[in-house]
Amino acid sequence: MKQSVKMIVGNWKMNGLSADLVEATALADSLSGSAPAARVALCPAATLIARMAWALNGRPIEIGGQDCHTAAAGAHTGSISAAMLKDAGAGLVIVGHSERRQACGETDAIVAAKFEAAVAAGLEPIVCVGETLAERETGQAVALVTVQVAASVPATAAGQAFAVAYEPVWAIGTGLTPTLEQIAEVHAAIRAALVARLGDGGHRVPILYGGSVNPGNAAEILRVAEVGGALVGGASLKADSFLAIIRAAEPARVAADAQG
Repeated sequence: MKQSVKMIVGNWKMNGLSADLVEATALADSLSGSAPAARVALCPAATLIARMAWALNGRPIEIGGQDCHTAAAGAHTGSISAAMLKDAGAGLVIVGHSERRQACGETDAIVAAKFEAAVAAGLEPIVCVGETLAERETGQAVALVTVQVAASVPATAAGQAFAVAYEPVWAIGTGLTPTLEQIAEVHAAIRAALVARLGDGGHRVPILYGGSVNPGNAAEILRVAEVGGALVGGASLKADSFLAIIRAAEPARVAADAQG
């Protein structure tokens, strides 16, 4: 089952101050007044979520968090719960990004617990999976990503709204991207893992590609089989470049519909 509407998500990471909200409003202005080519979301730093939600109120852009704690509340200094993100105006949250898996030692079990915490708070999780360059070069990419999906997506995910994002670690912020054939191979494996985990519902989960997505390569990536959208890093910080990626989703949608 093909996803006819692509999901384009911008991850601002640890970037953005109040002055940068003009990029979000400029993007919203460009998207207003026409049928959206894609489902669009921005995930700013937690300090900007409430202000971005206020600035974009009623505009065609969703807002997400970049992480959440596994607990709903408690003695976790410096952490943010899923309920806090929801209260600030977020509707989605990224969990298991490779930068957190590597820098913070997050395991698949922790990611699965964050998934459940997000759903309990009414947020839609975006679960990140992906291999390192060493794992790619030793032929482990597909097997590793399959295991990550099975262990990071809890059994309770059946019937819940969520997405999976494939981000090869070696391609994030490097300017490098896998070949289209490599992207297709991993996305097919993720789809199979989702169906094995969730049954028929696994066909309906969007699978996003992330890793140096930019206006120059977005259109061809979004046309790859089982690519249901993109998780965009640096190119989402400026309205012009992010808008170009969103616009690239329209011909991809048409191509997907034509293929049936």
